[in-house]
Amino acid sequence: MPTIIFTTPDGKQHDVSVDDGVTVMEAGRDANLGIEGTCGGCLSCATCHVIVDPDWFAKTGGPNEDEEDMLDLAFGLTETSRLGCQIEMSDELDGLRLTVPEDM
Repeated sequence: MPTIIFTTPDGKQHDVSVDDGVTVMEAGRDANLGIEGTCGGCLSCATCHVIVDPDWFAKTGGPNEDEEDMLDLAFGLTETSRLGCQIEMSDELDGLRLTVPEDM
């Protein structure tokens, strides 16, 4: 069971264990970590924006063109920003480190 390590805007770290196939958006939303996922994961909003730790970014794969378009709507965009709905957890991503950006 892979674990995601979320850092919330208050600097607190939250370890969330999930089943394979669960998205980062679902994990963060269900753990009440400030990730909304308003569109339910259909890539039509940016409310599941997360910042991937630079050491993990290559492992998650970069955003595709549609995701990049949606990321343009996100606050606090960085070079390692991703939409959580587009990152599906697997054993290969066990220990994935993410930051939940502060809402502006």
